Amino acid sequence: MTSAGPPPGDAELPSAALPPDGRRRAIAPADVNGKFHRARRLSFAVLVALWLGLPWLRVGGHPAVFFDIDHSNLFLFGAVYNSQDAWLLSFGLAAIGFGVVYVTALAGRVWCGWACPQTVFLEGVYRRIERLVEGSRDRRLRRRQAGWTGERLVRRAVAHSLYAAVSFAIAIIVLTYFVTAQQAVVMVRHGFVSNPRALAWVSIVAIVLYFNFSWFREQLCVVICPYGRLQSVLLDEDSLVVGFDARRGEPRGKKGEAGAGACVDCRRCVVVCPTGIDVRNGVQLECIACTACIDACDDVMRRLGRTKGLVRYDSQAGLAGRVRRFLRPRLIIYSGLLVVGAFVATVVASRRMDFEATLLRLPGPPYAVEEGVVRNAVQIHLVNKRSVPERFVVEVEPRPDMTALVPLREVAVAPLGDARAPILLSVPGSRFQGDFQVRAHVTSEMNRARSVVVTAMFLGPSR
Repeated sequence: MTSAGPPPGDAELPSAALPPDGRRRAIAPADVNGKFHRARRLSFAVLVALWLGLPWLRVGGHPAVFFDIDHSNLFLFGAVYNSQDAWLLSFGLAAIGFGVVYVTALAGRVWCGWACPQTVFLEGVYRRIERLVEGSRDRRLRRRQAGWTGERLVRRAVAHSLYAAVSFAIAIIVLTYFVTAQQAVVMVRHGFVSNPRALAWVSIVAIVLYFNFSWFREQLCVVICPYGRLQSVLLDEDSLVVGFDARRGEPRGKKGEAGAGACVDCRRCVVVCPTGIDVRNGVQLECIACTACIDACDDVMRRLGRTKGLVRYDSQAGLAGRVRRFLRPRLIIYSGLLVVGAFVATVVASRRMDFEATLLRLPGPPYAVEEGVVRNAVQIHLVNKRSVPERFVVEVEPRPDMTALVPLREVAVAPLGDARAPILLSVPGSRFQGDFQVRAHVTSEMNRARSVVVTAMFLGPSR
């Protein structure tokens, strides 16, 4: 094994992403290889491919995921939601929030290290560009110590040009979630000449992405994202974390040193960390559970002929030598809440109608009295949430002394469109005893089980 000391320039790196003096110091994580690194690269590739492909994948004649801003429609894997379904958003947000709590209690910050877009694009795209153009960590640090030489300027210019190009490409792909992929291709082909607003939107997103991934980087996780600070309440001693086995590793010392533990203090776990922390200091808010330190330490242990797992996935209880409890009060309560929430969401979703019907009063006077007859004019407003044409049957519930004239008993509504059908109501003035409720039944012609009842008040002169 080669020298166990830190690489050149390591003394300039912070021991954490938030050093005591508050100054921002660039972190240059070293390359690492191992089973977790390979698994994460596969995860990143799958997630990026999925993100790239969803706007092109069509389900039910529409993109799998598409936010149609112009018509206030959301297409989600064949289902169509419009502005009237906005209340369902509360269930989606609650599911995401509770899912984060549940997964964190079970498996720690696995989301941060394996699936968060910040990690996926930083580690899977931008850092790969950096390593390709500027070389290994040692070379980058040596150039940094040498100052702004011509070679360093050229390499930095090339790297940042690629960052900017990739950021603009990502912004265009984000655009395909709000305009169809085909429309986005046409916009790009014509240089956004006829779509200046789309160009402005793409440019703003690209600038934000470039700033974040070329400079801000780990500070988004450490300074802005509140998730790390919530660890103290989301984790317990039986949650999985990436941790250091201090019982086996301490006291640190060189190989062969009397009384030394398994850790040879090579600091390899520190130099591969994307947030610059020392995992040996325990659970820290900056740790995103990326597992780079596990692969790095396992490689050192293998070279030394020692058992792997000095840094590993384990619970704080397991690292302390106790048995990790899988079933515990917190998880039992969370599981119960998960079942209840899933049941409520299923019931609510099953009652969602794929059309909307509203009984509206026509503009103008609320009623009219003509030749001793009280008349009301209303209309049915129908909204078809499906991507196929629909026909609806309108029937007014009869009432004594009331006459209902429905000119359009069958109303055709275009896919994702709406239509209005007038209804004329009349009651002889001598029979009118005061305002009363009118009920109308709207039924899908294709499926009679899909029916709603809408109501309105029949108004007349006070008696």
